[in-house]
Amino acid sequence: MAEESTDLAERFAALEGRLRRLEDQQEIARLIASYGPLVDSGSAEAVADRWEVDGTYEVDGWSMNGRAEIVAMVTGATHQGWIEGGCAHFLGPAHITVEGDEAVAVGHSLMVLHNGGEFVVRRATANRWRLRRGPAGWRVTRRTGRVLDGREESPRLLAALDPGAVEAE
Repeated sequence: MAEESTDLAERFAALEGRLRRLEDQQEIARLIASYGPLVDSGSAEAVADRWEVDGTYEVDGWSMNGRAEIVAMVTGATHQGWIEGGCAHFLGPAHITVEGDEAVAVGHSLMVLHNGGEFVVRRATANRWRLRRGPAGWRVTRRTGRVLDGREESPRLLAALDPGAVEAE
């Protein structure tokens, strides 16, 4: 009987672990999916809230450090001009790997602009998100993006699927 109860306890613990990983992956997927609608609506504070207070958003040599710089990007003239003209940031499904309170998500994004009555892809980007679970849930510690224009580091960034992988420089 004791053996059966130990087996049941182990199975229950394993099931709890699997459920937690699925819930973590879902929360992270929702966080990433929220970026496009929020940034396209100009919801600067909500966009910045997806990051840790000292989180980094780095794309092709342009780095935003901390929430204030992310807010400044969203409220800045360039981004506001895109919103006024019509834009969509589309983030495809991400490959999410959770290891305890740390996670990595890797995927693609497209930036689409309305231009002369047509929608044109301005940029296709490889993205690697590092995330951490804290008291407020999952937050981005670093998002790294590289335009998919044939440069070597973009595919390397996409191949870095697990938390221990080295990001493309």
